[in-house]
Amino acid sequence: MKSINLFKGYVSHDLLPRKHIIKATAEVLLPEVREYDYNDEDRHPLVYGCDNGSAWVRTCIADFSNKVFEIPVGNSAVTRPEYLNLTSGASYGIMNILLQTTLPHTGYTRQAFIVTPTYFLINKAFLDAGFAGKITAVEEKDDGLDFAFLEEKLISFENSTENESQQKIDKSLMIINAQDGKKKVYRYVIYLVPTYSNPTGATYSRESRLKLLELARKYDILIISDDVYDLLRFDYKCQGLFIPTPPEWRFPHLDRGSISSHNIFGNTISNCTFSKIIAPGLRTGYQETANNNLAKQLASGGANISGGAPCQLNSMIIATMIKNGAVEQIVYNFVSVLRERAEVLARSIELYLPKGTSFSGCKGGYFSWCTLPPEYDCSKIVEEASHKGVLLADGSHFEVAGDKKNWGRKSVRLSISYATASEIEEAIKIWGLICKNHT
Repeated sequence: MKSINLFKGYVSHDLLPRKHIIKATAEVLLPEVREYDYNDEDRHPLVYGCDNGSAWVRTCIADFSNKVFEIPVGNSAVTRPEYLNLTSGASYGIMNILLQTTLPHTGYTRQAFIVTPTYFLINKAFLDAGFAGKITAVEEKDDGLDFAFLEEKLISFENSTENESQQKIDKSLMIINAQDGKKKVYRYVIYLVPTYSNPTGATYSRESRLKLLELARKYDILIISDDVYDLLRFDYKCQGLFIPTPPEWRFPHLDRGSISSHNIFGNTISNCTFSKIIAPGLRTGYQETANNNLAKQLASGGANISGGAPCQLNSMIIATMIKNGAVEQIVYNFVSVLRERAEVLARSIELYLPKGTSFSGCKGGYFSWCTLPPEYDCSKIVEEASHKGVLLADGSHFEVAGDKKNWGRKSVRLSISYATASEIEEAIKIWGLICKNHT
């Protein structure tokens, strides 16, 4: 029996842009010599790269970003190459960020906040970084977060006598001075996916983003936003080869637009990847910060100093695809296919699932969040569905470590990235039939 997979979080093989990648790879590697081979800020594609990644690649990404978000030259929010640090994808990016900007082991970084339900593989990164017992789940609310709850928790941690040990910590950690090579370490960190969120599909408004930024500056919080789906917007019809309406500005855009002279590192990192809009096997991403100070810090870890940017060749392949227009064509193709799948998913839920089922809708990205009426136990239904060849992800996968909300009984994440439109309809139909047997 062939299974239908609504769990996988990457695109089906037929969407992977093999020919575009072959063409760009040949363009990078066929010449015996390139004009940038001996430029220390770029280097040969097959040698160790510079710490923060090739300058010409970062310039391509910056220009592409400014085009996508429609940020005019001269605007304070504009992305510049020196604000970027190349990575081997968003997962590596999280590990690098936590390693370079937090100190939970010493007690200086007091707590991590993670939006719930959350991306289900993020917990391990925070546990590896030393946040065991120091993670609080924050629920989404309306078009943002439960800010009242978040600030209440922050005030509690600020007033806690357990943090008296802060006075014993090396004061140099609190001195923000990039010129002396000292690191910026944050007291708190929050992780979220603010645009077409994994798993809920939610998008936070600009007002909500500004509110979170205000709290971040007040309480010394680092906002880590996984910005990986925001180009995959399909709640309108595309015109031409690219997205006609810009996505919501990312946190660093808003941060640098009003950063103060006393806060020279900012409070935001946009953790980006090309895995969701090109191909995950390329293992290439980047981090964008409010200015070059934090970007330089992220690129100055021991691993980067030793090996250079971890995506030297593949980042050049992707930059070549940006230059020749391939990325725009790929995104257009992704959006066209995913939009059709999203429409089929919405119709199928209305047709086949129980009355009273709530559904976040899928206006972009890969995922939607579906909650059955309270008399149903999603975890049991999902298990039964797997025996009938339908693979679903019940909400238990998306809990925050140490602060669970019982999502497993209530909800299911639905992915439209891997299954075809016809498979999606068949899967929801089977799911609905199983639900009937559980009434």
